[in-house]
Amino acid sequence: MAPIPGSGLAKGLAVTLRTMTKKSVTAQYPDAQPDLPPRTRGVIGLFEENCTVCMLCARECPDWCIYIDSHKETVPAATPGGRERSRNVLDRFAIDFSLCMYCGICIEVCPFDALFWSPEFEYAETDIRDLTHERDKLREWMWTVPAPPALDPGAEEPKELAAARKTADKLAAQQAPPATEPHADEQARAAEQPTRPQGDSKQQTDQPKPGQPNPDQPNPDRPRPDQSNPDQSRPGQEGSA
Repeated sequence: MAPIPGSGLAKGLAVTLRTMTKKSVTAQYPDAQPDLPPRTRGVIGLFEENCTVCMLCARECPDWCIYIDSHKETVPAATPGGRERSRNVLDRFAIDFSLCMYCGICIEVCPFDALFWSPEFEYAETDIRDLTHERDKLREWMWTVPAPPALDPGAEEPKELAAARKTADKLAAQQAPPATEPHADEQARAAEQPTRPQGDSKQQTDQPKPGQPNPDQPNPDRPRPDQSNPDQSRPGQEGSA
């Protein structure tokens, strides 16, 4: 079906009429801060713990506004007889925002999630040289990065939260006082008491030693109470003897 001639013009005029009838609202900036969406491209923050100095962000930047310096460090072998390894240690990470065009390529190509967008935009300077943010200032921008959106109940935890929780647990373990062993007094008293040889029981310790009479067993040499002794007379027979 062919479009009706003049339908596009009518739609455009309808949008104009709806806009004309609405009341204009003036934002009182800077007294009232704007409500920006979470994905606003304001400034770039650096999470230094995730950076491996792979140089991908600096190579892919179309404006060449990222400056990275590093050196190699030898890591001793983890096991005896193992081989030593070398790793890159970050010395400098800077972004010149006077050259940056906020394309976000550096954030997209980072394989280890070390760069993040922050909605903060109030970092204007009177000197253009102050727009080069070093890694300490880039690290401060990380505190303004919004939390990632909620995931499904069965999804994995975000890597950023897992890394932050692991670092916090490690610091808490280092600052915690050494834990004392419970029942230390009881263990000390048990060590002072003499130990009974294994296999011996109370019944064995209660048995008489060899050579001593056992009162529970009858003695054949001792007369029983119901047997009469011919050498001894009964009490009633003393007068008749």
